[in-house]
Parts: sequence; C-alpha cells; structure tokens
Amino acid sequence: MRRSARPLAALLAAFALTAGLFTAGSPAAARSGEAATAAEASDVSTPADTYTWKNVRIDGGGFVPGIVFNRSEKDLAYARTDIGGAYRWNEAGKEWTPLLDWIDWDRWGWTGVVSLASDTVDPDKVYAAVGTYTNSWDPTNGAVLRSSDRGVSWQATTLPFKLGGNMPGRGMGERLAVDPNKNSVLYLGAPSGHGLWRSTDSGVTWSKVTAFPNPGNYAQDPTDTSGYANDNQGVVWVTFDERSGSAGSATQDIYVGVADKENTVYRSTDGGATWSRIAGQPTGYLAHKGVLDSATGHLHLTLSDTGGPYDGAKGRIARYDTATGEWKDTSPTAEADTYSGFSGLSVDRQRPGTLMATAYSSWWPDTQIFRSTDSGETWTRGWKYTSYPDRSFRYTQDVSSVPWLSWGANPSPPEVTPKLGWMTEALEIDPFDSDRMMYGTGATIYGTENLRTWDSGGRITITPMVKGLEETAVNDLASPPSGAPLLSALGDIGGFRHTDLDAVPPLMFTSPNLSSTTSLDFAEAAPATVVRVGNADAAPHIGFSTDNGANWFQASQPSGVTGGGTVAAAADGSGFVWSPDGTGVHHTTGYGSSWTTSTGIPAGATVESDRVNPKKFYGYKAGTFYVSQDGGATFTARASSGLPQEGNVRFKAVPGVEGDVWLAGGTASGTYGLWRSTDSGATFRRIEGVEQADAVGFGKAAPGASYRTIFVGAKIGGVRGIFRSTNGGAEWRRINDDAHQWGWTGASITGDPRVYGRVYVSTNGRGIQYGESSDGGGTDPGPGPDPDPPGDAGCSVAYKITSQWSGGFQADVTLTNTGSAALDGWQLRWHFPDGQKVGQMWNAAHRQSGPEVTAENVSWNGKVAAGASVSFGFTGSWSGRNTAPAAFASGGETCTIRG
Repeated sequence: MRRSARPLAALLAAFALTAGLFTAGSPAAARSGEAATAAEASDVSTPADTYTWKNVRIDGGGFVPGIVFNRSEKDLAYARTDIGGAYRWNEAGKEWTPLLDWIDWDRWGWTGVVSLASDTVDPDKVYAAVGTYTNSWDPTNGAVLRSSDRGVSWQATTLPFKLGGNMPGRGMGERLAVDPNKNSVLYLGAPSGHGLWRSTDSGVTWSKVTAFPNPGNYAQDPTDTSGYANDNQGVVWVTFDERSGSAGSATQDIYVGVADKENTVYRSTDGGATWSRIAGQPTGYLAHKGVLDSATGHLHLTLSDTGGPYDGAKGRIARYDTATGEWKDTSPTAEADTYSGFSGLSVDRQRPGTLMATAYSSWWPDTQIFRSTDSGETWTRGWKYTSYPDRSFRYTQDVSSVPWLSWGANPSPPEVTPKLGWMTEALEIDPFDSDRMMYGTGATIYGTENLRTWDSGGRITITPMVKGLEETAVNDLASPPSGAPLLSALGDIGGFRHTDLDAVPPLMFTSPNLSSTTSLDFAEAAPATVVRVGNADAAPHIGFSTDNGANWFQASQPSGVTGGGTVAAAADGSGFVWSPDGTGVHHTTGYGSSWTTSTGIPAGATVESDRVNPKKFYGYKAGTFYVSQDGGATFTARASSGLPQEGNVRFKAVPGVEGDVWLAGGTASGTYGLWRSTDSGATFRRIEGVEQADAVGFGKAAPGASYRTIFVGAKIGGVRGIFRSTNGGAEWRRINDDAHQWGWTGASITGDPRVYGRVYVSTNGRGIQYGESSDGGGTDPGPGPDPDPPGDAGCSVAYKITSQWSGGFQADVTLTNTGSAALDGWQLRWHFPDGQKVGQMWNAAHRQSGPEVTAENVSWNGKVAAGASVSFGFTGSWSGRNTAPAAFASGGETCTIRG
C-alpha cells in the first residue's frame, strides 16, 4: 500500500486546480495477480446483496483532534479524527453520524482529516481537508472535500501535495477556514513547506497565496529519515476577524498561525493581499490555536514548545489586543512551573471575556483544564493539589455509558480513574449554550452540560459524548462457535469480548494489558480456550483465557520477544504456536509456562492452526507455505509456486474440514489474489476471477448448503468490496455498497458461525463493521422468465435521482401494485434515454442490454399485495446528460409515473 511520493515541483507551479468529483466504487486500475497453472472456475457476479451495516459498539477508541461548532445554527457541530473520518453531531440522539464511510480502498488516506470548516453564512456547507500522511506511506495526495448538504454527499478537489491527518502537529488548527462574511473565500494552511492556499469559489479551485511569507520551519525531529517526524508542520491555523468585513464583502483582517518558534503569528489587514509578522509576539513557542473573541477584540493564543500531540514540556497562553496592538502573557502558570504545553482553546460567544484552555501534554497525574471569565487575567483550574498527593476537583466524572474508559486501572494518588484524558487539543464551548462544552482526548470525546456551575464554585459533570463515533484500528477478529459472538484485537486499546454487538463492552482485555493486540485465536473444538498476543512496554506480550475471554492470565514468553506477531491455538486447546516479533517461531503445550523453538519455519512467519487436527499448524512467509504435523515442533515447506512473494498475506483454515485452507494477499504490482488448498498446503489452486484479495473468513453455511459461507475483502469483476460466496467460491456477490467502504479493510474478516450471513469486517480507524443479510440465504439463481401478470394488473412508478456527480449517480425506484390482485413475482422494465449504465443494484436483480434495463424481485420481496409497494435502488454512470426514463412497464402493463 506504499509507493513513492509524487514529485511536487511541477504541480506547485500551477496555482489553480480543477475540481473533480469523487466517484465511489471506481478504483484506480491495478494489475491483477498472475494466474496459477491450475485455476478454479468462478462465476463472478458483482451486484450487491441487500445488507445492513452497523458498528460493533465500542464508542470512541482514538484521538479526536478537532471539534467545530457552526456559529449561526444551534446544535450543528462536527468532529474530526486522525485516521477515522469526520462526523456530524445529531442532537436528537445525542450521537455522532459518520460522514466519510464512502471513501474507497484506493483513497484510504482520505480517512485522515487534518481540518474541518463549517460555513457560518450557509450552514448546509461543510468542508474537510483530508489526507493521512505527508510521506510515502500514503499513496494519494490530499484533498479538500466540500459538501452542500452537511456531509451527506461530497465533491473533492485533489491538491498538488499531501496532507497529514495522522502526522505530528495534527492537533493544531483549524488549518481550514471559511470567510464568515464572504463564504466563497476559504483558506487552507499546508504542511511540508507548501505555505498558505486560498479558494475564491467555495473550495472548487485552490491557488497558493504567494504573498504569504512563511511556510513554517518546525519539525518534530529533523534527523528522522522516514519523512514522518522530520516533516515541516507548516501553516497550522487561520482565524478571521469578522468585524473587518460585511455580508458579501471579504473579511480584511485575517490571522494565520505558523509552525515557527520565532515567527508564529501573521496578519493581513487587506483581505489577504499582503501579510506581516505581528510585532511583539511571544517567541520560543508554537501557537497551537488562535481564537479571536470578537466581542472584546482579543486574539488569544495557546502555545507549546513542540507541535504535539504527544509531546510538549513548556507552554504559555498569550493575548493580543487587536485595537491597541498590545501583547500580554496571560498564562495561568509561571513559566518556570510549566511542564506541559497549552493547546485546546475556546471562547464563550455568549459571555464575552470567558475562555477555556487545556494543558494538552500533561500526562501525569492528568490533563488540566483552565477557565477564565476576565479574558485571561485570572484563571481557575479543573483540579488542584490540596495537600500532596491529594487533589480537589471542580468536576465529577461519570463514564458509566463507556465503562472501559476506566482502563481497569487502580492507581495511587495523585492519579485517579477515570482520567480527564490526554492529548486534549480540542476543546469547544457551544456558541449557543454557555453550559455545554466538549473536548477531545486520545480515546474519546468528553463533555458537560452544566459548565457555568464551575464559576459558582460547584462541580460540573463530565460524561462521554462519543456515541456513534467509532475510531478503533482493528488488527484481528474471531467469532467462536459458542460463548461471545465476537472477540477483537485492536490497536491502542487492546481489544474486547463482545457479548452484545450493540452495547459498549465493560472493559478491554487486561492481565496482561497490551497497548495493541496484534493477533488472537480460540480453540475450535474448545472455544473457551483463547490466546492473544500484542505490543506492550514490557513483558509479557501474551495472555490466555479459559472462559472465552472473560478473564485472562499472563504467561511466560520466549527470550527476545519485542512485539506480538501472530499466534495460533490447537483445535482442542492442547497447545499453541507463536510467531512473535524479535525472535523466531515457538510452540508450547499447556498455557505457555515454557516455550520451545520451532524448526523448519523462518522468523516472522504468519501462523494459523488447522481447525480439526490439534497437531496440525500452518505458517506462511515470502511465498512459501509451511505445515507442522507435531503441534508446531517442526515445520515442513510445502507449496511455494504461484503464491505471492510480497504484500500482506493472510490465510485461514476452514472449520470442520481438515486441511482445507484459503489464502489471500499479494501486491498490485505482482501476484495478487485468492487461493485454496484441500491437502493441507501441499498444493494451492488460484480462484479464477478474484483479481485481488486481502482477507478471508468463514461463516455459517447458507440454508441447504453443505459448505461454509466464505467472506473476502477483494476486487472482483473490477470492483473492490466485501464479497461472499455460499457455494464454495464458485460464485461471488458483493455485500457492501459504495456508501459503505471504510477505506482500508485488509486486516481481518470473519463470518459468524451461528448466524447465517453475518460478517465482521475490520477497518483502520472506523472500528468493527458488521453486516446482516436480509436475503434469506442461498445464491442468486439469475434472471428467470417473466412472471405471469394477473388479469387486472396495474402499476405506478416513482423514479428519483437521490444524488449525482460527475459521471455517476444514485437513484431510488418505487413500484406500486395499483391492481386488485397481489403480485407473486414482478419485473420492471425501462429504457435509458441517454445511454446510462446501471452499476450496482440493491433489493432487486437486474440485467441490461444497451439502454434497456430489466429489474426483478429477489427472494424476499417478490410478493406485493394490492395497493402495496416495493422499493429498490441502484448506482449508475452517465455521460453528457442524465435524463430520467420516460416510461416503465411491468407485467405487460405500462405503469403510471408518479413525481
């Protein structure tokens, strides 16, 4: 997934960029894997089955560096994450709605959101600056996404440089801002020395502001050679003084923050034509935030000696009087006593002079929140020491809705659990409600709705305000045949035993506490036995459970282990094979009281177990498949021809069938695909028609089927998506749609062995997605003969284009039975006047010949009572025009068209 960064010099010479609409489901071309000598035939069918998709609830789990309230409409707010997209607040449900799940595999970097801007003039408009890494790790350039319907649909302008939603300095901002007087004008601060950019057509095209004098010069670690820590963090925030403009006329006074410790704030007083460094500004620090209180004329800065979000040992808060030009240090702590930087910053738009700030990098004993009601002249704080180590608090904290935020900790004073948080770079007071405040942490969003109680000496109540925002990175998934339906291995917060997919788990895995779980497995015939491995600051890196993951105990580990790697459990739980980072493959009997080096298999191999034979284990590395017949003591190289030599390769054995193994993986520039072995890896056959595949898993067999349902994350028929087969891989159907793509989903996939059709999908920042089928089982039988219409048949049709973009569109169709008899099977035919092509259709099967389209019922919606309706939808492509069909026919009858 990595490639060299594109050269930028030529692109930067062209200031104006053309806008392109992001068309979901149209991935860039990639070379499919080489065909194996022995290939299985496959009937590839890409139309999507009808699936409903939801998150397995965890609530949060990652860094929220930005929260943005719209200043002209109450209750309109957005949140951005560093790798998991953007969200809009839903006040009715007190929850967040994801907005970027449509981002596809090839543009996975756009799930990192470096900045958000909500239009004050037109609250329907929202903008997002996206891109995850500025170095070669991200294959695509950054983009500015624009929406005129609050994030329901988006258009994109790709930039001639990359953006860093998951780079150092990502908590500074906001880098993207809309002129509050003339909303066609936007500014974007760029990293990597690319300076300040401006759009004058509502984000459609962008040009570099050549008059802006300073692109920044601060890097977290200039000696780093990876392109990560040595990247110039650039221009980091833009703030308008709305008093210097009027409705329809551009704001004249604009303030810009730069990652430069000696020159961190610039100003324009002529609408961006010229810029100058503000004299007298504080030096030696970076301004993380710049917020202007228009009621007082004060520009407030929070400053740190580093760019964050993890580091920062010194910091200040400063105030600039825009009328007099006077600077004042308004820090709540003497510089000599400061041990962290300041970042989170907000002013109360209802109460001039009231502001709040955070000590974002105060990790111990907790972060700190400060509040002032006199423009920073004096401050009160969220907690303070009474007699060390005792503290007094201006808040109570209730995490009962997300109980794992206690982290299972039992700290000694002055630490407490739960904590206010860490990496607290986002804090916002609701501009319409002085009692509501939200702030982001490295794990969640917290907030309060009785904030003014603080000023009268009372305690505010802080609770998670994160429902709907799911930001975990998923490394592995397992669905046992009994016990909890799902066990997860997650980055940063370890993982969970999910007994209820729609409820927040009480606590992550503990004993040991792993910062990231990299692999887990259960014994197929004894699913109460579970093993997990992962990364931690110190040993052990492995834990066992004998009650299906409810409770855990630590084990010993081989010498030299530095990280989790992969692990496999024998089918009966009698032994385990572990391939950790830092040393070679090892095996044990019992629960890891001692480990013995496995022979015949290289260090770093991926390991799995046979799901029937407890003595049989498998391994894979660099194009060679390995098999052990003695519990992992010795391995023998088996297949090595035609399998991928590089890339992420994952494989799994089929439950209930010894020696049945499926392998997925490879690279777009080499061998890439899906293979199956039925002889324990002695030979593999390529599954023809599967161009690319990255993860494979198994679920309950379809009704009447003898083989497990197979799920893959793959590219089939030129379409990248989540596919399933209910007949052993002979046929495939896509089960996600273009609105549910979630960027990169290549780490893990598994079906549920107890619920037909249910599948669990890993994402890298959008948590665990699970899909439920409504098709009633079985494979698509293909189009059949027209159903016989009843003698008194009648029909009406409503055809509506619900969204349209350059070259693509989505439409909903409702067919109503206006006759007096019920329909038992139906078809609907129409002619596309402009040659449009149906791409994917849901709730109906379809076929198309030229402009003629026939849609027909699927198994669950063929019966339509008199007066009842049936609905289906599809995505399609168009060129030139997209005129709606002029006529529809069903059962030999011409249907009435309804508006």
